[in-house]
Amino acid sequence: MWARRVSARAVFDNGGVTRPVPFDSGALRPRLPSPLEEVADDRFARHGVRLLLKRDDLIHPELIGNKWRKLVPNLEAAAGRPVVTFGGAYSNHLRATAAAGRLLGLPTVGVVRGDELAGRPLNPSLACCAADGMRLHFVDRAAYRSKAAPATLAAILRAAGAEDAYVVPEGGSNAPAVRGCRALGEELRAHADVVALACGTGGTLAGLAAGLGPGRRALGIPVLRGGFLGDAIRALQREAFGGPVGDWRLDERFHFGGYARTTPALEDFARDFEERHGLPVERLYVAKSLYGLVVLAEEGAFPRGTRLAAVVTGAPFPS
Repeated sequence: MWARRVSARAVFDNGGVTRPVPFDSGALRPRLPSPLEEVADDRFARHGVRLLLKRDDLIHPELIGNKWRKLVPNLEAAAGRPVVTFGGAYSNHLRATAAAGRLLGLPTVGVVRGDELAGRPLNPSLACCAADGMRLHFVDRAAYRSKAAPATLAAILRAAGAEDAYVVPEGGSNAPAVRGCRALGEELRAHADVVALACGTGGTLAGLAAGLGPGRRALGIPVLRGGFLGDAIRALQREAFGGPVGDWRLDERFHFGGYARTTPALEDFARDFEERHGLPVERLYVAKSLYGLVVLAEEGAFPRGTRLAAVVTGAPFPS
């Protein structure tokens, strides 16, 4: 078992669910199924809830967490073509795509939101992308917002010199990614009654819910404001599976002001969780989901005896 020692009562083998490993090089070979650790936490135990941590952050050292599950099906679909994708200046998805390109010898182009960044020194996240060989192309924010429109996308690809590239959407959420994330639910269906995770673009939740099966529920904690994510998840499931699959819902209360926003209270919570359980807590996604679960447990949202699995979808940067 590859999990390091934590304050856990048990580590499960996830039922032995595995998937064929793509690519002959082995460079993207994952640790699947990812470990599932039960941790002792009185904030849950006093309500009769068992807390499990699904350690997707241990799947791969560079394609961390749900990034491996979402990217690999798209890289297979790319079939060796250059890959172009989209993200903000601190995008985990851009970094993962750049790392995959380096490992596979695959050209990558990152379309970055904000043309005002083009003349500035690269921040650590974008510098990491560039060091991995990703060619960065900065676009103005208006064009970025309308990038899904065919004419705008075509213009962006022309300007980036990537007209023949395989396009992966922002956050990596599309039908191949959603189908790839279905395995996450399959790995958990025998061990958890409720599975929770932080959501950005919704692809992981859409696949997770499909894989959990009857009698299991998926809970998403959006990290962006706006109330748009439900429609996005429904659209992704239609694209991937032809219609709605699985039991899922969202709780929109724990975004802490929106994407890339934190507060002193969230920082204090994350540090406390790290001290309790020896787990490095990524702040923009994982901390928000864990905070939300503590609040929900206090509110009595989970019946006594519930096996609650929290998916650790990423690690702090730099990991």
